[in-house]
Amino acid sequence: MEVSVIGNPQARICRAELAYRELGFRFGSDVISGESRNRVSFCNQSSKWKEIAIRCSSRSVKCEAIVSDDAHPFLNSAPKSKSLESVKLFVGLPLDTVSDCNNVNHLKAITAGLKALKLLGVEGIELPIFWGVVEKEAAGRYEWSGYLAVAEIVKKVGLKLHASLSFHGSKHPEIGLPDWVAKIGEAESGIYFTDRYGQQYKDCLSFAVDDVPVLHGKTPMEVYRGFCDSFKSAFSDYMGNTITGITLGLGPDGELKYPSHQHNAKLSGAGEFQCYDKHMLSALKGYAESTGNPLWGLGGPHDAPAYDQQPNSSSFFSDGGSWESQYGDFFLSWYSSLLTSHADRVLSVASSAFSGIEVPLCGKLPLLHQWHKLRSRPSELTAGFYSSNGQDRYEAIAEIFAKNSCRMMIPGMDLSDEHQSPESLSSPESLVAHIKTSCKKQGVVVSGQNSSTPVPGGFERIVENLKDENVGIDLFTYQRMGALFFSPEHFHAFTVFVRNLSQFELSSDDHATEVEAETVSIGSGTGAPSLQTA
Repeated sequence: MEVSVIGNPQARICRAELAYRELGFRFGSDVISGESRNRVSFCNQSSKWKEIAIRCSSRSVKCEAIVSDDAHPFLNSAPKSKSLESVKLFVGLPLDTVSDCNNVNHLKAITAGLKALKLLGVEGIELPIFWGVVEKEAAGRYEWSGYLAVAEIVKKVGLKLHASLSFHGSKHPEIGLPDWVAKIGEAESGIYFTDRYGQQYKDCLSFAVDDVPVLHGKTPMEVYRGFCDSFKSAFSDYMGNTITGITLGLGPDGELKYPSHQHNAKLSGAGEFQCYDKHMLSALKGYAESTGNPLWGLGGPHDAPAYDQQPNSSSFFSDGGSWESQYGDFFLSWYSSLLTSHADRVLSVASSAFSGIEVPLCGKLPLLHQWHKLRSRPSELTAGFYSSNGQDRYEAIAEIFAKNSCRMMIPGMDLSDEHQSPESLSSPESLVAHIKTSCKKQGVVVSGQNSSTPVPGGFERIVENLKDENVGIDLFTYQRMGALFFSPEHFHAFTVFVRNLSQFELSSDDHATEVEAETVSIGSGTGAPSLQTA
C-alpha cells in the first residue's frame, strides 16, 4: 500500500477523503466499491502545507492538497489563550489494538490513521495495555510483543505515546482478566466485587483483597508491582523519548470507583453498593465492632434503591434519609475509605516502580455527574465518593495524588449541563469545576479527557475547559480511534477542533510556488512504514 502526500502552499483549509475497505475500519454504509466519496478535513500545524486530502481505496491511501477559499467560522475565532499553547493533544487507540494472542489488530488502518494524526499536528497517542493480554497464561509470564510492535510504529511515525496500564477487563470489546486469575476466581469467588443479590463483577478485583495473598500466595499489589517492573524493563528504550506518560488503572474502566452501575449501563438509577464479597463483609464487620456497633457490620444499607430505580424511590438517599443518619455516616465513611486507601496503594506501588525515570504518572477519576444536583449525590455515594464532617472526598483523593506525585485525569470535559436530561438532575460542569479546584488546592496537575461517545457541542466545551486559566491542563486525550472517529462528519469536526487549538499565522513559506510531495510505503508486515521525499 502506498500513501502519497502533496502539499499546496496556497491552501487555506484542509479537506480530506477517507474510506476503508481492507484496512480494518469501515465508515458505515458510505463505503462503496472502488473508492469512497466521504470527505473530512485536517491541517498540519508544523508544516507549510495548510490543506491535505486523504483518499483511501482498497489498494491505496493517497493524500493530496485541495485548494479552498472557504473558511470555517470556528477557525476564525479569536487568538488562543496562553493556556491552550501548553496543552498536548493525544488520541486514544482502540481498546483492542492488541489481541489476546498478542497480534496487532487493524495494523494497516492504525498505521494510516497515525500518519493522518501526525500530519494534523497531534502530539501523540494513548495505548491501553491490558493485564489480561500481557500476563494472560501464568503469573509472572509476560508477553509484550504486540504492544512493543505498536510502540515501534508510533516511534517511527514520529508521535509520542502515553501508556495506560489496565488492571481491569472490558466487556466491549471483550477483554478479561488473566486466565490464571479467572481460574482462581472460580474457586475463590470472594476476590470479585459483589452486590447484594450475589452478582459478581469479574472485570476487576475487589479493593478488599489489595493486601490479601489471594493470587498464588501473592497480593494484588505485589502482582501489580511485578507487572510495572516488567513493563519498565521491556519498554526501557522508549521511556522518556517516545513514552512521555503512564496512567495507572485504579478500578473498573481504569477509573477510581466501585462498579456501582455494573448491571445498569444506561446509568438511569443511582447504582448499588458493592460490599458483599466475603472480604468486604469481613472488613465491614471488623470496622463495626471497632466502633462499638457490631450490628451495623452485617451488610450494606437495606433501604437503598436498586440499579434501575431512581434515588427517590426509597428512603436512603432522600433528604433526611438514612444517608444523613449516624449509621449512614458510619457506612459511607468506611466504604469510601477503602476506595481512598486503594488509590494510595496503587499509586504508591507505581511511584516506587517508576522512580528514577522522567515520565509523569497519572490516575483517572470518574465523572459521576448524574443526580449531582441532589444533596445526597447518590451516584457518587454508591461509587465511593462521600464527603462528611467538612472533609471533601475529592480533595482527600487529590491529596493522595499529590503525595505520590501523580497527575489526575478528569474525563467528561466535553459534557455540558445544557445537554443533560432535566430528569437526571445532572451537572457535569459543576463537578468538573469542583474536581479541578480540589486539584489546585493540593497542587495536582490536571489532564483531561472526553466522554466515550461524541456529544452535541462537545468540542466547544472541551476548548472552554482547556482555556480555564485557574487550573492549567497540560494534556488532553481524545477517545478513541476507530470507525466512528474517522467517519466524515466526526473527523471533520475533530479537525476543526485541532485547528482551533493550534492556530497559526501564514508564514512566507506559505506563499512559495513550488509543490512538495512525500510518498509513504506501508508494507503488509508489522514493521513501521518507510518515508521517502520526492
